[in-house]
Amino acid sequence: MQTHILITGASRGIGAAIAEALTCDAVKTVALASADGDLANPATPARLWQSSLDQLDGRIDVLVNNAGVFEANPIGNADADWLANWNRTLQINLTASADLCRRAVLHWQECRTNGRIVNIASRAAHRGDSPAHWHYAASKAGMVAMTKTIARAYAKDDILAFAICPGFTMTGMADEYLASRGGDKLLADIPLGRVAEPHEVAEMARWCALDAPASMTGAVLDVNGASYVR
Repeated sequence: MQTHILITGASRGIGAAIAEALTCDAVKTVALASADGDLANPATPARLWQSSLDQLDGRIDVLVNNAGVFEANPIGNADADWLANWNRTLQINLTASADLCRRAVLHWQECRTNGRIVNIASRAAHRGDSPAHWHYAASKAGMVAMTKTIARAYAKDDILAFAICPGFTMTGMADEYLASRGGDKLLADIPLGRVAEPHEVAEMARWCALDAPASMTGAVLDVNGASYVR
């Protein structure tokens, strides 16, 4: 029987690499992009879940939450702008993911079947981020805490949850960030001497989605070239 997988944020970068890594005869995927719906709209996750469920014959076995934004929000912004930017990032990066996780858990409980969640967080969850990205770091730390909570609460039901925390990864988002903050200095902070490639993060996601042992539920996996070792 095929494994049915829903992936968000799959149009480019890490998400596209995850979708590619999960392309095989044993897997059927729905790979969502921003064109399918704006996750800044609180009503979007429910619609995307239902439409994906319809495309996957009423069964989703694995949810991969990768969709996210990384937008600067300096503390000197006007109060209303700063708060709006904060809320937008938390809605897209954390609340929409939580909504989908909730629907996934309820789906598996109703069907009395097992399931897996793979949340793509960030090393920022552990070490914070730049002064203009409080909201991004907070959203990713929340994602890690949420993943651990899901793992603790539903392991007895064979509902597993994993978080992956990439460091800098060679995507368009990372290119802009490296250029803005001095690429040479940032690379010097990575013992491996380079940023990760999308396919490296994708392989971790593929493994968590399909092969990771159940006893690993709640694990937070770092993919950062030893730039942050806990």
